[in-house]
Amino acid sequence: MTSELFSPLPLRSGHVLNNRIAKAAMEENMAADGQLPGKELFGLYRRWAAGGAGLLITGNVMVHAEALTGPAGVVLDDAAPLEPFAEWAEAGRSGGGAIWMQINHPGRQIGSDMPGVVWGPSAVGVDLGRHSSRFGRPVAMTPEQIRATVNRYAVTARRAEQAGFDGVEVHAAHGYLLSQFLSPLVNKRTDQWGGSLENRARMLLDVVRAVRAAVSPSFAVAVKLNSADFQRGGFDADDARQVIERLAPLGVDLVELSGGSYESPAMSGRPADARTQAREAYFLDLAKDLVTTSPLPLMLTGGITRRDTAERVLDSGVALVGMGTALAVTPDLPERWRQGREAAARLRPVAWSDKALAAAAGMAQVRHQMRRIARGSRPTPRTHPAFALVSEQRKQRRALRRYRAWLSEAQGTA
Repeated sequence: MTSELFSPLPLRSGHVLNNRIAKAAMEENMAADGQLPGKELFGLYRRWAAGGAGLLITGNVMVHAEALTGPAGVVLDDAAPLEPFAEWAEAGRSGGGAIWMQINHPGRQIGSDMPGVVWGPSAVGVDLGRHSSRFGRPVAMTPEQIRATVNRYAVTARRAEQAGFDGVEVHAAHGYLLSQFLSPLVNKRTDQWGGSLENRARMLLDVVRAVRAAVSPSFAVAVKLNSADFQRGGFDADDARQVIERLAPLGVDLVELSGGSYESPAMSGRPADARTQAREAYFLDLAKDLVTTSPLPLMLTGGITRRDTAERVLDSGVALVGMGTALAVTPDLPERWRQGREAAARLRPVAWSDKALAAAAGMAQVRHQMRRIARGSRPTPRTHPAFALVSEQRKQRRALRRYRAWLSEAQGTA
């Protein structure tokens, strides 16, 4: 058994992670009043910090107050107070590891009941069959909106550094805005942001340049990228290889590989085309190919729960192992591995025939565990997915009322 799992990982910015285990981003949807981090998030990240991971990556923090993935999403823009974010950063660093903020814009993946804007590279809506009406109809972004959004990423990154975070991860996977620009199925533009991969990658590359220019050289900058969209004719592994090559000269420290979108939820083990089985290390086969050519260190996330699987991922040449659901069930799993123990329990995948509903229930189960951890309680992995989904929907309805009121007030004073 190799000991590389607990060896340090130096990054090109000079930042050093104290081991090769990362808590990957999971959307918490736990914002307190004002779309700010509060006691729940502080408690959750202190528990994770004590669990032994070398790196914690937050759930996606929104760069645009009018575009949230969910009504209880956290927003860090130029109007947000920094004190709650400083406390969040302190909680994440309390165990001696690093904390990075994942920064994101949902683009077209916004609920139809949400206020604000629904933007995309083109006016192509999310196709979930009979569930498609759950999402708003997007409008194609203007060049001015694209440039303003690039600047929003830079503002959020700069303020994250001011708050005490060690780095940011730009989310360009899972069908969110930057991933939408990369996808030939969603991006139908005929201007400088559409057509060739060079054009489709333009917004992501501009975001990374702007972020790197806005932060200090020692501040880590990472990108989360799909290894593939798992949709016929979509963004694929060769596209990922080329994008990684284009990111390398821009001061990126690390690329995290994942896959899928709401339309093809491979990140939960349920791709639309069944090419990724519901197993551990969902994207390892694709990652092995990308490792051979990547000029940047790679992090792999997707279904990893056992130490021997994590060791196998590192043996393939991947630099960092990312875990999400496993740490929502066993928050001290890295420390358990160090002691030669395994996870206390595992969440069973939701095997409902309706893939979209199954993915939503799976995410609800994970959030149910995170809320228990945040309160200081033990996770309950046997929670029925239907119960978790109904409970989550109730919480989201209450959060939506708060978000509507907050956004209306914010817009009235802008």
